Amino acid sequence: QVQLVESGGGLVQAGGSLRLSCAASGRTFSSYAMGWFRQAPGKERESVAAINRSGGGTYYADFVKGRFTISRDNVKNTVYLQMNKLKPEDTAVYYCAARFSPFYSRSYSDYDYWGQGTQVTVSS
Repeated sequence: QVQLVESGGGLVQAGGSLRLSCAASGRTFSSYAMGWFRQAPGKERESVAAINRSGGGTYYADFVKGRFTISRDNVKNTVYLQMNKLKPEDTAVYYCAARFSPFYSRSYSDYDYWGQGTQVTVSS
């Protein structure tokens, strides 16, 4: 069992930055690949970024490449999403998710545990 708690969301102006954190409970965090997803009102949940359990492989959706960076600290049991050059269209609830696998997936149905989400609002 893994419990995930996101933090770091908030209101920011376009062009600004936020850093999301996702703290995981338990001692097996390093057994899980991790992903960040987002869901805007009226839209489906979409993959934003993901990272293998070793941290050696990452994925970014095209719409965040060059702006967002995913990283993890397997000692602190935390995964991060650094978001720079934010745009109004990045406004959404951001969720972190854990997948019991060495490798990430882009599909939300492949993840085993989810956090409660954190709201990110980007004003124009």
